[in-house]
Amino acid sequence: MAVNDSVNILNSAYLAVEYIDSFLPDNPLQQPFKNAWNYMLDNYTKFQIATWGSLIVHEVSYFLLCVPGFIFQFIPYMQKYKIQQDKPETWEKQWKCFKTLLFNHFFIQLPLICGTYYFTEYFNIPYGWEEMPRWYVLVAQCFGCAVIEDAWHYFLHRLLHHKRIYKYIHKVHHEFVSPFGMQAEYAHPLETLILGTGFFIGIVVFCNHVVLLWAWVICRLMETIDVHSGYDVPLNPLHLVPFYAGARFHDFHHMNFIGNYASTFTWWDRIFGTDSQFIAYQEKEKKKQCITKK
Repeated sequence: MAVNDSVNILNSAYLAVEYIDSFLPDNPLQQPFKNAWNYMLDNYTKFQIATWGSLIVHEVSYFLLCVPGFIFQFIPYMQKYKIQQDKPETWEKQWKCFKTLLFNHFFIQLPLICGTYYFTEYFNIPYGWEEMPRWYVLVAQCFGCAVIEDAWHYFLHRLLHHKRIYKYIHKVHHEFVSPFGMQAEYAHPLETLILGTGFFIGIVVFCNHVVLLWAWVICRLMETIDVHSGYDVPLNPLHLVPFYAGARFHDFHHMNFIGNYASTFTWWDRIFGTDSQFIAYQEKEKKKQCITKK
């Protein structure tokens, strides 16, 4: 009975969103996107799309999303939004980070990306325009992927902080006490594999079109680069996501090497109390601000 009720609720929600969508104006970008998608299908093989297309989506998205945070360091006005203002970015750190990223992207992640085509073939994942899910289904699927990845990340990330293994793997990611956006994927190769596994679980569960692979890549990069940006910028649209952790939440983890283990949401840290030090820190900061205003 409970399962049937849940299915009925989901079906009702789907119909409600579909009804609202029917009143929305046509997306002016839909036709150009359709033309570009069909051009891609007509001129490239599935292997090329799944492999090189996925690599391009990842690389272009990653470094484009890093651009705002990179530019902020040169804008004096933005420094008031920097969380650790006493630890500015340096060219030395950024160059070291960039070199490690290139190694991880092309020698660790690219071999994994090469398996994308075989994954889509084994599970008969479609590539065609007509089979592409509607935008609201894609949004819901990406959210589902984020929930799954967040759970995986919390428990495995917390395990990597265990004193017996921390110095061998996760310590690499914590070389930078004050994080910056490009550092999001700066990690030991084993960490890239261990924590990166959480990214693929959602794909296995929800994927019904190759476009979800790319949409989820962009969403995940958007989130992880934002929380590593080092800047708590107001009017950040990601703060509209329920229970979103944000840059200040994760920045505290880099400052203290403990607590706030989740990647995207705050509920796991709240359930297990691993955000207690962060909450106490926030209270202290609020008291300081009140004293300063007086």
